[in-house]
Amino acid sequence: MTSETSTRPSPARPKVGLFVTCLVDLMRPAVGFAAARLLSNNGCDLAVPPEQTCCGQPAFNSGDRDDTRAIAEQVIATFEGFDYVVVPSGSCAAMMKVHYPELFAAGSNWRDRAEAFSAKVFELVSFLTDVLKIEALDARFEASATYHDSCSGLRELGIHDQPRKLLSGIDGLTMTEMKDPDICCGFGGTFCVKYSDISNAIVERKAANITASGADTVLAGDLGCLLNMAGKLKRDGSAVKARHVAEVLAGMADTPAIGEG
Repeated sequence: MTSETSTRPSPARPKVGLFVTCLVDLMRPAVGFAAARLLSNNGCDLAVPPEQTCCGQPAFNSGDRDDTRAIAEQVIATFEGFDYVVVPSGSCAAMMKVHYPELFAAGSNWRDRAEAFSAKVFELVSFLTDVLKIEALDARFEASATYHDSCSGLRELGIHDQPRKLLSGIDGLTMTEMKDPDICCGFGGTFCVKYSDISNAIVERKAANITASGADTVLAGDLGCLLNMAGKLKRDGSAVKARHVAEVLAGMADTPAIGEG
């Protein structure tokens, strides 16, 4: 089954707003373009609102609830007119889907709007498999790869089988599981800045597991994790490349890997 013939819940084109994320916008725009291709080619009426900014997670994790609420209000107002809000990041999607409602008092207008908004938020690969019901995509990637499960995507959104299902159908790609794929990479947003020694110890074990898997590529759905793992692998002199899963699924993995020129 190709992306053009995948079963969809309705003949109508769902109106989808793509939340690009700060890291994708600033560090790896190719991930945003890959996400846009996946959504547009699979029956979505796609828009990328220029008013979007941060999801508010850095402020939230630092305990700054006032600024987080202000950011959440701006995001909700920008995206609430869409049928779905899709995010190529488990951590940003979890922030919007799980934590936005708790920012507002129960029974308030903003609480109601946040709950309605959060129900429409999906991580990219979860949206492709769980909402659009896509079973396979028409893409090719000649590589052996292992997959890292990001903490937020796995534990807050239940994303585990979805990326593996789609990756298993990519022509030329051989998947192999690393040891402890569900263990944190050590990034943790502001955690890696506040506790750099602990973060480095965690990513050191993760890099060792990636290398031991024998794969030549590590894939994940969160750019923060990928930047952290790619940096450690580079410092270790490893030849393993790091890529966002969207680039492979969209057939856009012919560009330099993360951390390369």
